[in-house]
Amino acid sequence: MLLSYITWTASPVAFKIPTFFWDDLEVRWYGIAFVVGFTLGLWIVGKIWKHEKLNIEWFDTLFFYVIFATVIGSRLGHCLFYNPGYYLANPLEIFKIWEGGLASHGGTLGIIIAIWIYSKRVSHKSMLWTFDRLVVPVGFVAALIRLGNLMNHEIYGHETNVSWAFKFIENVPSWLHGYAPIYSHPSHPTQLYEAFFYILTACICLWMYWKREDYKYNGLIFGVFLIGIFLSRFFVEFCKNNQEEFEEGMFLNMGQLLSIPFIIAGFWFMFKGLKEKSRAKAVGTVQDIHHPTVKKIVKKKNLKKK
Repeated sequence: MLLSYITWTASPVAFKIPTFFWDDLEVRWYGIAFVVGFTLGLWIVGKIWKHEKLNIEWFDTLFFYVIFATVIGSRLGHCLFYNPGYYLANPLEIFKIWEGGLASHGGTLGIIIAIWIYSKRVSHKSMLWTFDRLVVPVGFVAALIRLGNLMNHEIYGHETNVSWAFKFIENVPSWLHGYAPIYSHPSHPTQLYEAFFYILTACICLWMYWKREDYKYNGLIFGVFLIGIFLSRFFVEFCKNNQEEFEEGMFLNMGQLLSIPFIIAGFWFMFKGLKEKSRAKAVGTVQDIHHPTVKKIVKKKNLKKK
């Protein structure tokens, strides 16, 4: 028999580290999820680097670029997309990352800027070349972060009567200090919805890279990644509570509006990559699709068809 709902009582704090002069240092599940996610992503991209026998110095530099871009972009995205008035009036509050507030869209923009710099200064290859390899494990990272949100009792959905609904604790800070918990209505566990689609996207990207070798066609894996992450985010947002007051009354909330450009870009890169793949098959080569001679052959074949 299915439960009518799940009462979620998990603590955001995984464990505490005693200190001599201050309060005990709290280590939270969200932080652990962040570290585990990036470690897993680093390991998978490292395997990709070894598989293609790429310059290891590029890999080391890429890691630092992505870490800093994700943290800075996610924080600035939250501050400027969701509550710019408050943070522009109180700029020092932007630095208080430990109080929460990271936006995936801001992190994505931060990474795009970082990869542009990386491509110009380090690899001297196209941004799409880097993204087709970098995004392969990112779905796993995003899923772990959403599980961190679940442990924090945050970013959940509307009230519902589905059998898998969760009752979250609304007064987490007070509860952690010994007060009685105040529970939400049974609500959609949208953190789990998003985590599922993100893991599915990561599995598809892994399959495309290792089995289909689609990294040979610029933008194909990257396009599928953008569609998988942001299209699922767009639809899950219909079940999710608004994050800020200004979103009340909006048909599409800020998360959905910010997702639309990424979805459009995803379809563009996917179709561009599929077109390049079909051209490669037409001339009977994969490795040399960007070689000038191959481009001339493709151009001549297209002219003959016309």
